[in-house]
Amino acid sequence: MPMPLKTPKSHKARKLSKRPPLPTGLALMQDPLLNKGTCFTLEERRRLGLLGLLPPRVSSPEQQLARALGNIRQHPNDLLKYVEMISLMDRNESLFFRVVIDNIEEMMPIIYTPVVGQACQLYSHIYRRARGIYLSQRERGMFKEVLRNWPVRDVRVIVVTDGERILGLGDLGASGMGIPVGKLSLYTACAGVHPAQTLPVTLDVGTNNESLLNDPLYLGLPQRRLTGAAYDELVDEFVRAARSVFPKALIQFEDFANRNAFRLLEKYRRDVCCFNDDIQGTAAVTLAGLYSACRLTKARLRDQTVLFYGAGEAAIGTANLIVAAMTAEGMPRNEAMRRCWFMDSKALVESSRTDLQPHKKPYAHEHAPLKDLLGAVRALKPTALIGASGHPGQFTREIIEELGRLNAVPVIFALSNPTSKAECTAEQAYSWTGGRALFASGSPFAPVRFEGRTLVPGQGNNAYIFPGVGLGVVASSATRVTDEMFFEASKILAGLVTEGDLSSGCLYPPLSRIREVSARIAAKVCEVAYTRGLAREPKPKNLLAHVRALQYQPTYKSYV
Repeated sequence: MPMPLKTPKSHKARKLSKRPPLPTGLALMQDPLLNKGTCFTLEERRRLGLLGLLPPRVSSPEQQLARALGNIRQHPNDLLKYVEMISLMDRNESLFFRVVIDNIEEMMPIIYTPVVGQACQLYSHIYRRARGIYLSQRERGMFKEVLRNWPVRDVRVIVVTDGERILGLGDLGASGMGIPVGKLSLYTACAGVHPAQTLPVTLDVGTNNESLLNDPLYLGLPQRRLTGAAYDELVDEFVRAARSVFPKALIQFEDFANRNAFRLLEKYRRDVCCFNDDIQGTAAVTLAGLYSACRLTKARLRDQTVLFYGAGEAAIGTANLIVAAMTAEGMPRNEAMRRCWFMDSKALVESSRTDLQPHKKPYAHEHAPLKDLLGAVRALKPTALIGASGHPGQFTREIIEELGRLNAVPVIFALSNPTSKAECTAEQAYSWTGGRALFASGSPFAPVRFEGRTLVPGQGNNAYIFPGVGLGVVASSATRVTDEMFFEASKILAGLVTEGDLSSGCLYPPLSRIREVSARIAAKVCEVAYTRGLAREPKPKNLLAHVRALQYQPTYKSYV
């Protein structure tokens, strides 16, 4: 990794905080931000007290990369590959990111969804080395001091979770730390945010997961979750402390339960540079997929009727953005909202129900009660069916065949993560519609051969959106994150889907292009920030060139 940290020449105001003088000997090799491992040259070994501490032969970066890939690929299952990757990150971050960036389609499912879900479930059992900051009730009143224990001051992106709703797996308590770590790895690998400017945070507010409470190896506090005022006060102390210690940091709320996610976002979004990826990031990547689907079907977004299975953060956030997009096409807002329908765990969300949470009520349209998804598909005749429920297998053959009967090109998004939670598989969506479906999922599915054609499922992964948005916030030093930024990011992503992508049925660009996708999204986010007066940095002449100049590249810097 190039250390000491370099300041991009294109923008002198964007300086990373100075690190202490370069350590020597074992201390140098034990710092993953500085370590080059067997790539330290002979001269560096002499000057930095490394002689004898490394095998004699100096490796080239290419040899080192080949060795790392061999070690990862020899493992018999993905969880062991995850452990190998995290161990590599703990030793040498530059090499870790080189492996990921050069092999993004292979490695992203390992370091993030779906494997990270299993890793979080077993987090206390596969724990190797501390990473990030933990804050709990025990440190109340001292959060600033705790955050100052972090060795870098110029933190620009914080991902924070309270571990209550990890992917579709539920309450994993402090074991949810794997999610902030994984998300921030994607900020660097997919967008180029410097790893030294990222900070994973877990708020350990307890857990109601009985298996964790009874596990003697569980690393979080073995107590029930905080609720009510005590919970709110802890979160508020964290937000205030983070703003004080890291005044230019973006805070990304991640995997909070529905009852907290919406209200925390509404509480802080106008005064704090923050967003909720489950609400806003999912919305943007899903909207981009719908835009791509409309290109294939030659239809307008405003003509779509969308039925969501699940009415939590992801689904409601997506509907809100779809409504904004439809109104941008000239549709009255009330009509746009009636184009979005929801089935929650009980029944159709409709106006006669008295048990609805506040975030569902705006979409409680007048309709006869319906208890099952098949009945809702028959009655509402949706053009798109979007799953965000966390319950696998809910899109049955009968439901998908009915959707296919109603639509020449049915749109099916099974977005629940990890793969084991998907509402249906890509093969099911294609085979049950005679190969006519346009399919996307949250976790990856392999291409499907159907009647002589190769159909490529789109991966509606938030990694297409949040890293670019974060890079744009960092590049402009924006004071707030707005819905407009996500709307524009969605349009940029959809616009980067080529005719070749669409010809195979894929609604998103290949992951191999994700750094370019992120750069273009970041440039657009910068443009919004400057237009709306939210940027704290002077405006560069060329926003895209400015963003590209900031993108971290995992190459070694000479220390002599």
